[in-house]
Amino acid sequence: MENRSKLFLILGALNAAVVVALSAAGAHALRAQLSSSNATELFATATQYHQFHALGLILLSLTMARFPTSRSLLWSGVLMKTGILLFCGGLYLNSLTSIRFLPGGIPAGGIAFMLAWLLMAVGVARCSTQTTLS
Repeated sequence: MENRSKLFLILGALNAAVVVALSAAGAHALRAQLSSSNATELFATATQYHQFHALGLILLSLTMARFPTSRSLLWSGVLMKTGILLFCGGLYLNSLTSIRFLPGGIPAGGIAFMLAWLLMAVGVARCSTQTTLS
């Protein structure tokens, strides 16, 4: 497995572990900080997207192992991780502290997620026309 795909596999697995810990903390230890329904909703949305994109990083790493030369796949991973930091991180911070993280950071993270998935599709489409799938 190439280093880049291995990196995204490690990042995906670590993010999956972190989101499980955050979900448990949100359900138990952070109840007081998440006392309003809005804070609870923001935290739940953050964990949902975080979990989904942790799995996305794992899927991306497996795809990169199959198509190791795709720059689109590499950028997909960079944008997916950026989305986790901006979108999920911003929602976590806002739900726990009411601090607005980088005005526009949360929407920018959402856009990063969309672009990451589009680049994954483009990367696979370009590589599959050049490589016979087995």
